[in-house]
Amino acid sequence: MGERLAETSEAGAGPGNVSTGESATTEAETLGEEAYLAALSSLAGMGPARLERLLGRWGPEEAWGVLVAGALAEVTGVARVNEQVGWRWVSDARRADPAAIHLRHKTAGVTVTRRGAAGYPERLGGDPEPPAVLFSQGTLELLKRPTVTIVGTRRCTRYGADVAFDLGKAAAAHGVAVISGLAVGIDAAAHAGALAADGVPPVGVVGSGLDRIYPRENAVLWRIVAQRGLLLSEAPLGTAPERWRFPARNRVMAALSDACIVVESHTDGGALLTATEAAQRSRAVAAVPGPIRSPASAGTNRLIAEGAGVLGDIEDLLVLLDISRTTLPLQEVPAGTGLSAPVSDATAVAILDAFDWMPATLELLASRTGLDLGELAWHLENLSASGLLTRRGLWYERRREAPVATGRAG
Repeated sequence: MGERLAETSEAGAGPGNVSTGESATTEAETLGEEAYLAALSSLAGMGPARLERLLGRWGPEEAWGVLVAGALAEVTGVARVNEQVGWRWVSDARRADPAAIHLRHKTAGVTVTRRGAAGYPERLGGDPEPPAVLFSQGTLELLKRPTVTIVGTRRCTRYGADVAFDLGKAAAAHGVAVISGLAVGIDAAAHAGALAADGVPPVGVVGSGLDRIYPRENAVLWRIVAQRGLLLSEAPLGTAPERWRFPARNRVMAALSDACIVVESHTDGGALLTATEAAQRSRAVAAVPGPIRSPASAGTNRLIAEGAGVLGDIEDLLVLLDISRTTLPLQEVPAGTGLSAPVSDATAVAILDAFDWMPATLELLASRTGLDLGELAWHLENLSASGLLTRRGLWYERRREAPVATGRAG
């Protein structure tokens, strides 16, 4: 699937995103293969399958030299592209500066890792469709831990968002890295839950360059996953979120996971593609059952009917991952957060003030308070446990006035 999808678009980073104006002469003498990998990946229409074929014939620097030399027939034959694509690659390569492209990634804190190099995830090494190169922000060491991919529909219900949040929180609290695609809906709820646990940070796998945040609604979540966890892409900086990249991205999420859980999915949802990719890689697949009248549960209920595991509670998640509750205890709500206790924490007071008695999302509250998303999620969970807030899907709402020890109005 990855190869077919990788060759359905001639769009890509393009010459507009191949850096040519930056001065990178100080890096020229120490230029390594990462620079040429980033430069090759930045060429318009250079999908994962085409890049893999070029690197199967030449090393990164050698492949770049072949393009600059204009060896069109050789390039088109190896990459299996037409002359129009080949000539565009030649033209763009002659105008681009690999050192400047490399400097751009280095400045942004993006690591470029080729398949087979140190640091490349072992889980992907033997995959039938491994990424030829990975672009990452954060620590790749997270992928050495137990992992679970939690996916579902963007058009989720309150029930689905609540379940995804709880599963993400439980997994992270038990030492499991939660993988998802950073989409709105189930993906965002699972990652928010993982951050609220203050346990193992989550992993996001995206279908664009790491500087092209998509969707924009998840900008805060995107940045905090990069800062505290791990953000991965097959695409270099500047790459737009093209439609074909998301099914290709799904195979990476499936390959990185020990198990794949679908919380909610319509009958044709992208989450079902991830589950299929996981099953093809002999990963455990489970689905959360939902109401038979809910369109958002039609796909998950069908998965169960076709033989997927049934995930009914947190215990099922731990059994699926072969993790004992004693491995890492769930975070307890700190003492003193009951309804009768005054809110003396200035941060908690500021969060309550940020509501203005209107429902708000995690993203909205983060923008109003300026708090780190993980810290904010932790406070919101405590305030919810205190009965001061209620959570409905991705929305939080104040329930009552809080007694405040400082004398401020809640």
